[in-house]
Amino acid sequence: MDINILRSLVTVISLGVFVGIVAWAWSRRNQARFDEAARLPFQDE
Repeated sequence: MDINILRSLVTVISLGVFVGIVAWAWSRRNQARFDEAARLPFQDE
């Protein structure tokens, strides 16, 4: 296997992981959890 093919595969896999993380972060089912976490610093106890 040529080093350039390996580099290309790593780049494509990394892009896929990045797109997966972005899709997970912007998913509607996680929105309530993220909104709650965003309000934590402003809650008084």
